[in-house]
Amino acid sequence: MNPPDKALVLAVDDKSPVQSLARRRPGRPPKPGRRRIMTHDQVRRGTTRLSAALDSLQRAVIGGSFTRPRHEEFLLFLRRIDRQTLHARQLHLMTDHSPTHQHPKVPPWLQRHPRWRLHFTPANSSWLNLVERWFGQITRQRLRPGTFKSVNLLRKAIHRCLRPKNQTPPPFVWTRQDAATGAKD
Repeated sequence: MNPPDKALVLAVDDKSPVQSLARRRPGRPPKPGRRRIMTHDQVRRGTTRLSAALDSLQRAVIGGSFTRPRHEEFLLFLRRIDRQTLHARQLHLMTDHSPTHQHPKVPPWLQRHPRWRLHFTPANSSWLNLVERWFGQITRQRLRPGTFKSVNLLRKAIHRCLRPKNQTPPPFVWTRQDAATGAKD
């Protein structure tokens, strides 16, 4: 909540497998008051995993797509973050208790990089992680309505989504909703 001066706070997580689906026919555009109509018949072309680190203040995203959910890919993603951030800044990563984030090879890497601090969200509270909101947004706007004939085209589409978001990142507005009444605070 109160990071040290000149520290960068990143919300980090992985999106479970994203399928490369090729629809047999293009969907119809939405009509007023109706949702977009998509065909139900589709061909699965493979999957990829999306890893993202969302800057909680600037709203910029560092993203990467990987084929498997292993600690090796998580360390590759940490190296990517390390290259794309200023080395004078301390990094505080908010993440979940995924086995890839807690693998025995991760703490030695963090010890060799003293500017890094990992903070784990409590179990079953991934909604606290701001990057989850971004995953929902990219899924609704680009992944669900899209048609991808290969995993490489899916990865390219994901990376094309990252560029404009980082040039003029929109603010995220959170509202708390009461589960019992549905009222927003």
